[in-house]
Amino acid sequence: MSELKLMKGNEALAEAAIRAGADAYFGYPITPQSEVIEYLMAEKPFERTGMVVLQAESEIAAINMVYGAAGAGKKVMTSSSSPGVSLKLEGISYIAGAELPCVYANVVRGGPGLGTIQPSQADYFQSTKGGGHGDYRQIVLAPASVQEMSDFVRDGFDLAFKYRIPVLILSDGVIGQMMEKVKLFEPIPRLTEEEIKEKYPWATTGKKHGTERRIITSLYLDSNEMEQHNIKLQKKYKEISEKEVRFELIDCEDAEYVFVAYGSSARIAQKAVRLARAKGLKVGLFRLITLFPFPTKQIQEMCSKGMKGFLAVEMSAGQMVEDVHLAVKGCAKVEHYGRYGGIVHTPEEVLEAMEQKIIGG
Repeated sequence: MSELKLMKGNEALAEAAIRAGADAYFGYPITPQSEVIEYLMAEKPFERTGMVVLQAESEIAAINMVYGAAGAGKKVMTSSSSPGVSLKLEGISYIAGAELPCVYANVVRGGPGLGTIQPSQADYFQSTKGGGHGDYRQIVLAPASVQEMSDFVRDGFDLAFKYRIPVLILSDGVIGQMMEKVKLFEPIPRLTEEEIKEKYPWATTGKKHGTERRIITSLYLDSNEMEQHNIKLQKKYKEISEKEVRFELIDCEDAEYVFVAYGSSARIAQKAVRLARAKGLKVGLFRLITLFPFPTKQIQEMCSKGMKGFLAVEMSAGQMVEDVHLAVKGCAKVEHYGRYGGIVHTPEEVLEAMEQKIIGG
């Protein structure tokens, strides 16, 4: 049954993995997401649902464990923070190339390098443009609350198995560490081995006498075969771009100026909208929920209706703003405001940037 609890974002993510019917979690501790594996270890989910939790010897080992379990049709998950995710990217590319479903979370911290343990959004390029090698994409969900840290695990598994694709929950140190009340969804039963065999005909569930062999790989030594595989993947990514765009509009009905933001920056920008409205400024917020697929068409539609300007608000030197520019195509002014290195902007700073860069610029 559903429950209402006060939890950290990382804890809500971990509890959601158990309730989503995950078969396994393979991870490695790194600040600011260590509470995920700590919570799972303390909860002993194997006794609750049969879910396996294992601390691997490294991030590289963890993602290859995910690869193996996903290939067997299992619901499997991992999580890390920025430097740890970088180590996982070779495995993520293999998983995408082999068309396997999995969910993983990145609770982003400041960089580059080892950087800081404070929050950041500087992994946008890595997350949305294919941080590993090859022309692969992944679905990216950006939670802006502890509730969404929970809900997006369930949604992420649904999307991962629907499209046989990695799904990234892109959080940050603010959302991962903050505490809010969260309504936990009702537990979803884990599939049995027979159900996996019936539901996922691609899974390597063991060869029965007289059945066709199931081979999962991302290796195609013949160039023509490799090209056909890429064409198939790109067709899938196009379908995702057409069907799975998610966003939220806040006070945009009469807005002349719009903040574009996601995650913790969207929370801050929402308060900046209220401050702007109190001053008589017609300002709204376009909150991204999916970063890939990016809501290009929806931003273009806003622009065609006479929007005067967009301010991309990020905890980075400016990454998402490039996709906003591509969507707007020069029909309105686009500027960026960001803090980085672990500094979190305030609503007052965000509003001041809108007034100086867009409204009065």
